[in-house]
Amino acid sequence: MKDNCVFCKIIAGEIPSYTIYEDDDFKAFMDISPASKGHTILIPKQHADNIFDLDETVASKLLPVASKIAKALKAELTCEGLNLIQNNGEIAGQTVFHFHMHLIPRYKDDNVVVKWVQDKYEGEPLDQLSEKIKKHL
Repeated sequence: MKDNCVFCKIIAGEIPSYTIYEDDDFKAFMDISPASKGHTILIPKQHADNIFDLDETVASKLLPVASKIAKALKAELTCEGLNLIQNNGEIAGQTVFHFHMHLIPRYKDDNVVVKWVQDKYEGEPLDQLSEKIKKHL
């Protein structure tokens, strides 16, 4: 738990939430400012500011839970698709500094915009860059 973390307070029950899933490691609840009907936030109960701080064991359990929730959203809402969004750091759009994942159901003609401009990469050759990155794995 981290002081003044809104998601830690939700986990502790200090702030109410519309919980749709909970186990020993995770809690998923409805976003109170949703991008679309059914917008859900999935958080680990163990506080981590972002993916860089997320415990690997917790991380290994995350996607199966997200998949289970996504399937439940699709079954109930008959959405046509779903965005799985996770931001790390203010520069990337993170506003709550407790690792969290957004599951945003998508519908025809909704107002959700997830977009970037495709660009041409003109830095060092990708074979060299990939080798440099691999050294850290």
